[in-house]
Amino acid sequence: MSNNALKRTEPDLSHHDLSFSFSRFLKSDGNLTRLFIIMVFVFIMMSILSPHTFLSIDSFSSMAFQFPEIGILALAMMLTMISGGIDLSIVGTANLTSILAAMVMVKFIPPDASAGISILWTMLAVIVSMVTGMICGLLNGFAVGKIGIPPILVTLGSMQLYMGLAVVLTKGQAITGLPAAFSGIGNGSLAGIPVPLILFAVCIALMYILLNRRPYGIKLQLLGTNRTASRYSGINNTNVLLKTYAISGLLAAIAGLVIIAHTNSAKADYGTSYILQAILIAVMGGVNPNGGFGKIAGIVMAVLTLQFLSSGLNALHVGNFFKDFIWGIVLILVMVINVLSPKIKWGRRRHRIT
Repeated sequence: MSNNALKRTEPDLSHHDLSFSFSRFLKSDGNLTRLFIIMVFVFIMMSILSPHTFLSIDSFSSMAFQFPEIGILALAMMLTMISGGIDLSIVGTANLTSILAAMVMVKFIPPDASAGISILWTMLAVIVSMVTGMICGLLNGFAVGKIGIPPILVTLGSMQLYMGLAVVLTKGQAITGLPAAFSGIGNGSLAGIPVPLILFAVCIALMYILLNRRPYGIKLQLLGTNRTASRYSGINNTNVLLKTYAISGLLAAIAGLVIIAHTNSAKADYGTSYILQAILIAVMGGVNPNGGFGKIAGIVMAVLTLQFLSSGLNALHVGNFFKDFIWGIVLILVMVINVLSPKIKWGRRRHRIT
């Protein structure tokens, strides 16, 4: 059994202590401490390299509108990775569901529609998108949980399926002309706070409750740690996987809505690089690629770190192709550190004992 699994056998009584200490919180997980140091280091480094552009108000405002898209997708990726799987179809789901929402709004909202009619059809389009996202996720969950196909193969196929459907529906063209009220989701603010940031915060809160305050979270971690043991302990693995992939599809649909609201258009090939970034954020945030462990705080710090790095590279006029190269290097380095760190720590402990 892995070290993470051993840690989870001890009862988590932290929620009984209402006092909060940030240092104690970081010390509770070596990965969080390491991630916090990396985040601060990247921020300071980019501040030194490009102080006038990176530290400007416009830069922070732009970041607040940008990172929630990939942050929500990373939450979707985190859930499936905790279950011991992966969801490569999140971008395909996001594009397909957002295209359906855009088609509903463009087709049924006339140019001279009243505000009430416009809001009504916009809400219906959002519901269509979210329901479709859950159905896409359920299809993945059924193939993984009920049929038993490996998640990477299922979601690789469904990624192509959903992107192919999106291309067929749009013939490869972008859908434009979304109502102004809907565009406010991606570009507007409430009380000075960007709406995408508010949506990301809501998703974080709901996911935290789901993973840490509901029985589903415990079942998901047990399933990811040892599928056979979870089945013999009375957990219905199939139901847990269906819920996991359905929620992943729902989060992907929400991310898709934020993306098209931000760009005011929908297209089948938006955000193709987001899959690698979502995996990178999840792994960097401490989610165990073998399943069973992952924390929301790690995802938040990882997405902020990558956003600081991305904005800093933009300020330094580094090209997008070179950024993809850096993402790949960072992903490999993080996985190497995450694998070697427990072994080094265990070696030191054994040396002290002997």
